[in-house]
Amino acid sequence: MYKKAIGSLGGRFMISREVKALCDEHGLGQWEMYFRGRCGVLGEVDAEVVIAVATFFEPGFVRARWEGGRSLPAEKAALLYAGACAAWGRRNLAFDGAGRLADLLTKATSNASPLAAPLFAGWRALPMPDDAPARAAHALQVAREHRGSMHAIAVAAGLLDPLMATLVGSAEAGMPRTPAGTAEVARFLSWPEPYPVPAEEDLDKRARAEELTDVLVAPAYTVLTEGEARELGELLKVAQASVN
Repeated sequence: MYKKAIGSLGGRFMISREVKALCDEHGLGQWEMYFRGRCGVLGEVDAEVVIAVATFFEPGFVRARWEGGRSLPAEKAALLYAGACAAWGRRNLAFDGAGRLADLLTKATSNASPLAAPLFAGWRALPMPDDAPARAAHALQVAREHRGSMHAIAVAAGLLDPLMATLVGSAEAGMPRTPAGTAEVARFLSWPEPYPVPAEEDLDKRARAEELTDVLVAPAYTVLTEGEARELGELLKVAQASVN
């Protein structure tokens, strides 16, 4: 019930002016900063490790951008990226319930298993900001990494190629479903054209992967009471409305 909001809000800071300022300050391109910052929680690892967690990007693109950003140490990049997330939150999530949103999301993600979810575990282990808007932004990003990790597991379990999963899309998860729309996403993720046409079997696999993702994510949120679950849904709506 929360996936569209968490998916859109959790990663919004990644295309923000705050991240652009980091790129300018450290002389890195947008994608070098993205991979060094988001995946820097893994440490100074080989590019193959980053490819393993950046599931839906074309592997060669991931390698080039990770290696291209090595002038910025991974641990520092992760902290800077988390700082940009916090700064984005202060600018966009300064509403009365921001602290409560952070508390509820953190209650759920603290209840989640880190198994097979290294990016989620890494972001959850980062220091949480003190102020409510920044905490809300950080908590949204942690929740986004949780669902993203579970989705990668579900796609792999369904024997669905990451490119094909992208080309099928999922309206339920807030992704395009038209061929033009999904091709645009595939290009954004740097997959080379021409793209294969999804078969009926691929559509079925993608639907099952979405269902399995929901199943894998759900246990984390069982720690919330019914009232807290409803409150979280309402606060996510407020957060979406507050973002510039």
